[in-house]
Amino acid sequence: FAATLAEHAMVEEHAATLAALGLDVAPLSSTTLAVRSRPAALADADPVALTRSVLADLAQHDASRVVERTRDDLLATMACHAAVRANRRLAIEEMNALLRDMEATERSDQCNHGRPTWRQVTLTELDGLFLRGR
Repeated sequence: FAATLAEHAMVEEHAATLAALGLDVAPLSSTTLAVRSRPAALADADPVALTRSVLADLAQHDASRVVERTRDDLLATMACHAAVRANRRLAIEEMNALLRDMEATERSDQCNHGRPTWRQVTLTELDGLFLRGR
């Protein structure tokens, strides 16, 4: 891709950091950079946009969290799509496994969108939901 002098300098200066992030970026000429590889978890990401974003982070902060943020967003989306949906019937074993997984998972009280994954109700509220005592 066509690169600025600043991007060229960042690639040379931060080659080890880029490699640690899973990006193999090499100069092809004084005005062109080649992205030879990217993290496997981000196979669908636009390699040029990802590289430019990482280089911008490196220029501004001397470190980059772009790959980690992008990976985390991807994993959150995958988790959301794999989630148990409303009206899905679960076997007792599935319910128990889900509860054990939630006990072992940090911040399992909400999904990646911030919605609660469970709700505590009192016995009185539960009775009201089933019209008991009326």
